[in-house]
Amino acid sequence: MWIILTFFYIIFKANYLLMNNFKVNVYSAEDQFLVDSINLPEIFLSPIRIDILKFVFINMSKNKRQPYSVNQSSGMNTSALSWGTGRAVARIPRVKGSGTNRSGQGAVGNFCRGGRMFSPTTVWRKWHHKIIKNQRKQAIITSVACSGLVSLVIARGHKINQTPEIPLVLESCVESIICTKFGQTALKNIGALSDVKDKIKKKTLRAGKGKLRNRREKKYLGPLIIFEKNARAFRNIPGIETCCVDFLNLQKLAPGGHVGRFCIWTYKSFSKLDQIFTNCNFNSSLKVPNKIGNNIITNPNLKSIINSNEIQNKIKPPGKKIKHFKGKKI
Repeated sequence: MWIILTFFYIIFKANYLLMNNFKVNVYSAEDQFLVDSINLPEIFLSPIRIDILKFVFINMSKNKRQPYSVNQSSGMNTSALSWGTGRAVARIPRVKGSGTNRSGQGAVGNFCRGGRMFSPTTVWRKWHHKIIKNQRKQAIITSVACSGLVSLVIARGHKINQTPEIPLVLESCVESIICTKFGQTALKNIGALSDVKDKIKKKTLRAGKGKLRNRREKKYLGPLIIFEKNARAFRNIPGIETCCVDFLNLQKLAPGGHVGRFCIWTYKSFSKLDQIFTNCNFNSSLKVPNKIGNNIITNPNLKSIINSNEIQNKIKPPGKKIKHFKGKKI
């Protein structure tokens, strides 16, 4: 029992030290000068569950579907009857009459010309899927945690060579900007405009029938601006999406179910993450706080944990070796 308690105390202490040591710089929108620094929210150190994220994303994308089906009477509009047995032909329903090519042809069956399909589709299928709230919250936590890892952001295809830091936090006065022109200059000053221009260049014409169905061009997604109250300066820039921190959307944080979206946070939205997502009930201002799952282990080096003084002092010394006597072979 003492060993388990000591082990969890080490994990808690390591988490506490990590949270206090990690600082994120706040940058000015006019240039890359530092304005302030803020503690890294707990959500960025939460466990990453890609399996839950993909499961939730697939079910969320199903909720946008529209019902479709074939006509109930399609393929059934012929007055066809089977000839029965005794004529050495298949017992499929055949078209009545004589004197034309159509008479005597098979009808209705799914293997007949002009017949219905097998198991015709209906509109009363289960189109939408309910998602468990805790799984949805865990998926959002995972997507936010992955947006703070540079390797995942680069692997997703974002150009962040000129950006000073990930996660990138801007001063709160960005939310008061209204003109799109000033929003573009703000992105240029922090080195995020190169990613936007790269996504605009990649825009291509879609192959197939999608051109006729209101999705003529394939557009690639650039940064995601996360704000608290307002982000009017960025909403009209192509390739950029905006999202309120109170209503984080998984389909924006991880489009296509792929983690590592390049997120640009405002100071107010970044500081509010600890209020929305917390490890403790008492720290949250919400009635039902969004709890962050704890890591099973924070230090992957098990050898150093087992050989540490705290655990070795509680372990019993090794006992005597038991000799196992083997019987004689007969």
